[in-house]
Amino acid sequence: MHPEIALLPDERICAVGERISLIQKTRGLQWGTDSYLLAAYLKRTNTRACELGCGSGVISLLCAAHGKFPEIRAIEIQPEYAELARRNAALNGLDGIFKPQHGDVRDIRAEMLGGRFDVVFSNPPYMRADTGHLSETQEKLIARHEVFGGIGDFAAAAARLLNFGGIFVCVFHPSRLADLFGALRAVGLEPKRMTEIYPDTGSRPSAVIVEAKLGGAPSLDITRPLIMYTEKDPGGGARQMTENAARIYSACSFNEV
Repeated sequence: MHPEIALLPDERICAVGERISLIQKTRGLQWGTDSYLLAAYLKRTNTRACELGCGSGVISLLCAAHGKFPEIRAIEIQPEYAELARRNAALNGLDGIFKPQHGDVRDIRAEMLGGRFDVVFSNPPYMRADTGHLSETQEKLIARHEVFGGIGDFAAAAARLLNFGGIFVCVFHPSRLADLFGALRAVGLEPKRMTEIYPDTGSRPSAVIVEAKLGGAPSLDITRPLIMYTEKDPGGGARQMTENAARIYSACSFNEV
């Protein structure tokens, strides 16, 4: 551990793959498969990138550790999580690349972040503010529900921050795909690539990753779906990742799938 990084009573450290150690709050939303897959979906470029709603910073940290972008700026609405993301950047020696700050995606402008970007990405809240279980902790409520902005606000922020022709990539819930596409097109972001994520062949999709281009022409490439696990073991044993999913986790990239 970095000598200047001290854990608070409600924090613990976990490993994320082989390259990242992540401080997480025990009462908060934990990192999961969606975060890792979004990081893997992003292509390596030599341009600045920005994350909207970074939480503990896991997606940006994975991108930084795998050399996907030379600089990553990030916005987080919860000040304690913006600070946590900064500590995680320092913990992993990536604070020269990953630079999170407290802010609201509804207010953010390119000049506040040193200029426009060619890539913006996000794992935004996917539940409407008036739905779901509202008895969660405040951290989980804000991360999952559109309390501080909905998908329209995140799409509008991406459009403000991107250079013309830049891309916005997000992971979202399949049940709200129509809302996502409507929000993207309303601000000039045209969906160009989409991948559905399935837990196994017998399940409905659990997530969808969409890449949209600012000013792009209508044309959507729907890739082969990603199946995460083999069929359930009749004996109740742990499921194994499919070969494709294992390759993505190993390389943090969809390029070979």
